[in-house]
Amino acid sequence: VFQFNTEFYISGLAPLCDQLVILSYVKEISENTEVECCARPRLDIVQPLPESCEEISSDALTVRGFQENECRDYHLEYSEGESLFYIISPRDVVVAKERDQDDHIDWLLEKKKYEEALMAAEISQKTIKKHKILDIGLAYINHLVEKGEYDLAARKCQKILGKNTELWEFEVYKFKEIGQLKAISRYLPRRDPVLKPLIYEMVLHEFLESDYEGFATLIKEWPGDLYNNTIIVQAVVDHLKKDPQNRTLLRTLAELYTYDQRYGRALEIYLTLRHKDVFQLIHKHNLFTSIRDKIVLLVDFDSEKAVDMLLDNEDKISIDRVVEELEDRPELQHVYLHKLFKRDHHKGQRYHEKQISLYAEYDRPNLLPFLRDSTHCPLEKALEICQQRNFVEETVYLLSRMGNSRSALKMIMEELQDVDKAIEFAKEQDDGELWEDLILYSIDKPPFITGLLNNIGTHVDPILLIHRIKEGMEIPNLRDSLVKILQDYNLQILLREGCKKILVADSLSLLKKMHRTQMKGVLVDEENICESCLSPILPSDASKSFNVVVFHCRHMFHKECLPVSNTVSPVQFCNICSAKHRGPGSTILEMKK
Repeated sequence: VFQFNTEFYISGLAPLCDQLVILSYVKEISENTEVECCARPRLDIVQPLPESCEEISSDALTVRGFQENECRDYHLEYSEGESLFYIISPRDVVVAKERDQDDHIDWLLEKKKYEEALMAAEISQKTIKKHKILDIGLAYINHLVEKGEYDLAARKCQKILGKNTELWEFEVYKFKEIGQLKAISRYLPRRDPVLKPLIYEMVLHEFLESDYEGFATLIKEWPGDLYNNTIIVQAVVDHLKKDPQNRTLLRTLAELYTYDQRYGRALEIYLTLRHKDVFQLIHKHNLFTSIRDKIVLLVDFDSEKAVDMLLDNEDKISIDRVVEELEDRPELQHVYLHKLFKRDHHKGQRYHEKQISLYAEYDRPNLLPFLRDSTHCPLEKALEICQQRNFVEETVYLLSRMGNSRSALKMIMEELQDVDKAIEFAKEQDDGELWEDLILYSIDKPPFITGLLNNIGTHVDPILLIHRIKEGMEIPNLRDSLVKILQDYNLQILLREGCKKILVADSLSLLKKMHRTQMKGVLVDEENICESCLSPILPSDASKSFNVVVFHCRHMFHKECLPVSNTVSPVQFCNICSAKHRGPGSTILEMKK
């Protein structure tokens, strides 16, 4: 089947699956005497190939007296069922067998390749007999600790120790002895299993002594039931006595109070720190009763979030209570009342008078919109405040709202000296007397006259203004203004003519439609009755003659039932519609037979 040459003598052959086990006899030259001598016999495993072979492994065997032995002194026998091979020499018998996974793991451990040994044991855990995965893992952890790779050793604990709490606690104490509790802290189990509270407390104390940030991180990440909360709180309080302003410790203490359901104390700390989580804490644990006396702190910290929260929970903290608490901080009181007014114009109506002063002091741009939208604002009080502060626009609005439009217009002309605003105001009021006042005030002011000429053409007859202009007065852009008046007048004429054409066309169209409608026939059958005698309009005997009158209003009469008209006009009218003033209802049809 195969044929190949070897460089050694063969003392024996045996099969191993599709390979060959060869007991070879080798001679070598001594380095001292340079004489050829017998070497140790070798046990080789080769893979036969068509014209050569490939060496798989080779082991030199140390047997007694091998220097004196010849090739014929060695024999190779094998037991096929047991996969055992016997090497027989004159003085020794050597038994060879295939290496198993235990042998491989032994070799890996000997070479300190613990990770590979652990992986091999996990793969072959059903076949290995000498080794246990846990023992290999513990040896691996000890090896990493000896090398100083503490973080890797701690990380491997998760996989190797699993749910064995005794081993976990043993390893934690070992890390404590070498001063590396911080390294293992991140990998301690937090659920299934849970270690003794003392273990977690020991780690927390280690961080508290040297690393406040790391301590805060653990408190945030670890569930509060892993350790005795009271002990840790006391430890933090003791450290705060040395450093009362340490924000990290204060924030951590607030979290510990939260775990312990002492929300009031946590809230006080969060407010002191102005921490963003204060609103989440209030909402999550419904702490509205606890913040009744802390409203100023909340609004001062974040007015937008605090006011929104207070308005969303009016049923828990009333509007009156909030306004009362903010009495000494009017700027914050204004923020709250302003948002309340934006949400509902009527809820805080009892405070609208107070809001006038608040808007005037802290938020004038929103004063005028407030005066426009509020229906509960005392106008006299508002006018007094605006006049004291010389708020012209607000005063003008209040005067016009109180019916004193002439004073308002006078203020616009004298204080603001804004002819465009005065004209706009007069347009809004649509009062002829106001226009007269405006013309009288402007008659000696050329710039005002120009503004009036440019804008009043569609509201007041420009001739009234032009006649009052003094002769010789120089008016800026007079020609352009007169041209604009003429153009506006022409435009009005065109618009009127256009409207007239549309009106005539629509009237004619409707007249034709009405005529077509009136020319249509009207159904008269046995169900119709005479509106006068209330008998059927058509006789029961069709052979008899009859005379029926039908009006456009659809009322029907027998000819003989209609009263005789006193007028000379041939047109008859419905008595019913004429009596009810619904139009004459002129006749449209007279039926005879």
